[in-house]
Amino acid sequence: MSRAGKTLELTVAELNAEFGLALDPLLVAAAQRAEYDALAVGVKPLDEVVAYARERARAGCPVSVASGGDAVTVHRTLSTIGVRDLFPIVVTAEEVLHGKPAPDLFLLAAERMGVAPAECLVFEDSLLGITAAERAGMGAVLVARSA
Repeated sequence: MSRAGKTLELTVAELNAEFGLALDPLLVAAAQRAEYDALAVGVKPLDEVVAYARERARAGCPVSVASGGDAVTVHRTLSTIGVRDLFPIVVTAEEVLHGKPAPDLFLLAAERMGVAPAECLVFEDSLLGITAAERAGMGAVLVARSA
């Protein structure tokens, strides 16, 4: 089962339940974030997605990021890849009650952009995210990252 798009804490809690473990979700998530931070300098943008977002923004269309990640990591990643200023609206897992595959993240982003969900197009790297976008009534594109 894919857990992409879910918060780290929820993923650990689900794995605990599935495998009869008792790992501390907060400690495991903190360790994972520390490892990600150490590797973050190697993060690269998806050039085609960034180009599309820039094109839409230049045309006067609102663009945003809606991520199942935590705010600190998401903002740091956007800055690292040089697109923080492109996305004035960033919605993260802490801001919604239900993470992906629930539509909450995407609906909040649409609300903040002042755009009807049916007018939104979501670029996602997980099937849970695609499901969330569809549940929000939005178009969705699955973006595969090459190895």
